[in-house]
Amino acid sequence: MDYVTTERKEREPMLKQIKYFQAVVRRGSFSEAAAECYISQSAISQQIRTLERELGVKLLKRENRRFYLTPAGAHFYRKSLILVSDLERLCRETVAIARGEDFTFRIGYVKGYGGVEFQRAVAEFTAKYPDVAVDIKNGNHEDLYELLRTDQVDLVLSDQRRAFSDEYINIIVRVIGCHIEISVRNPISNLGSVNVSDLRNIPCVLVASKDQRENEQSYYREIYGIESEFLFAENLEEARLMVVSGKCFLPVDGGSLPTQFAETISRLPLCRNGKRIRRNYCVFWKTDNSGYYIEEFADILKALFAE
Repeated sequence: MDYVTTERKEREPMLKQIKYFQAVVRRGSFSEAAAECYISQSAISQQIRTLERELGVKLLKRENRRFYLTPAGAHFYRKSLILVSDLERLCRETVAIARGEDFTFRIGYVKGYGGVEFQRAVAEFTAKYPDVAVDIKNGNHEDLYELLRTDQVDLVLSDQRRAFSDEYINIIVRVIGCHIEISVRNPISNLGSVNVSDLRNIPCVLVASKDQRENEQSYYREIYGIESEFLFAENLEEARLMVVSGKCFLPVDGGSLPTQFAETISRLPLCRNGKRIRRNYCVFWKTDNSGYYIEEFADILKALFAE
């Protein structure tokens, strides 16, 4: 028997044993797990004991007719779910690539981000994978969270407004100092930096869809401390044209001022109580949706933000 065949025979039983173990834990019952896996109760019990012997640890603590996960078992169960999910996804993707099946990679990015990293990442990704269709959506933080939660996008680049959750992969790609953009005709544009308290008499324009205006206004009031009246624009260019007209100021993150606005808009660091306001920009995707293209695009983004 050759080495490859021997190795395959050694691996296959353990994968089956892991799936039996997962079924027992998920069902909370050996008998129900056995029925789900189409084997006898004694057989599934024996398979899990074999798995424990191969690992050299106890995964389950048995007491009469009940059982509990040991600390090692709880760790193994959680990690094994991710392992099996990744393996199954890898197999599906490999088969799809071999068959030349179409695949659409769905990406979301936050409105108002002025940096070029996202655009460069899309260009690099599509050059590397020309046969993969890319569908791009943008929105506010809450828009993107809902798209990600409901599986309408695979990955998003957005600002952090919630505590990180184990349900998602959360990677901070940059901590960005916040700025405002204001008309060069406004005397405030001559300051080296500006405090939110200096802006209380100037309206603030936010880029937000109609159904997200209240959320965005609450965020900038509570987190940034902006006390101004709020105006709204549908996109970043519209917001900047409102700034040029002298009506308002615009809070922005990252990137640089586009050349077409260089003579009409001034960009200033934004502070609160004398301290620079900063925010995290992150890449998010569902833990159970990790896959080759998602992780590849995330790696491209991380590399570009690191430059």
